[in-house]
Amino acid sequence: MSEALRPLTRPRLYEQVVQRLREHVAGSGLRAGDRLPPERELAERLGVSRASVKQAIVVLEVQGLVEVRHGGGTYLRRESLEVEPVDELVARKRRLPDVLDAREALETKLAELAARRRTDADLAELDAALADMRRAVADGRLGLDGDRRFHAAVTAAAHSALLADFMRTIADEIAESRGESLRQPGRPAKSLAQHERIAEAIRAGDARAAVTAMRRHLRTVSRVRLLDWDPDAEEP
Repeated sequence: MSEALRPLTRPRLYEQVVQRLREHVAGSGLRAGDRLPPERELAERLGVSRASVKQAIVVLEVQGLVEVRHGGGTYLRRESLEVEPVDELVARKRRLPDVLDAREALETKLAELAARRRTDADLAELDAALADMRRAVADGRLGLDGDRRFHAAVTAAAHSALLADFMRTIADEIAESRGESLRQPGRPAKSLAQHERIAEAIRAGDARAAVTAMRRHLRTVSRVRLLDWDPDAEEP
């Protein structure tokens, strides 16, 4: 059967609301930190239900484009609303739990081995990665490069070629989960503190503490708005 004859899909109403909000932000000159109109007002002006508006706001929140302050409104976190297609968000939501499970299984073991096998050169690289993260957080950035460098340093310090190969096979998925986590409000600073605790345990040669610190960090990584989002939660 020709691929052209696959079933047609109807755009979700909240996706249309997202597009209108994108156009509104671009046309109104709104900037990061500015507040969007209240949900009730948006629903009235767009002629849709508040549920559709609320779901559109969640889509923007999941992507780190807005911050919802409970009781205080919705505020822009970026200068524009360059929105990822909803189907791509849904696909990432489906694969993220497996990625997080794999990360916990692999990276807790890597942290344990790093605490036992690290060299002075390994510790120096951990410190350099932490310095990268501190600069990024101080500048208001997410610290993606420093985070990637830190976990790569832990992997190298474990001195396990096979585990390092496993990590390379899911490098793209790990990067995706990293970005998802660090987009959460307040997460970069919290992540930095957790990485510092992991490094302290590895430096001390305390394998049990390294495992605990890494597991706590990865459990934090798993707490992202995307996993709570129901893409079908919209009034008909």
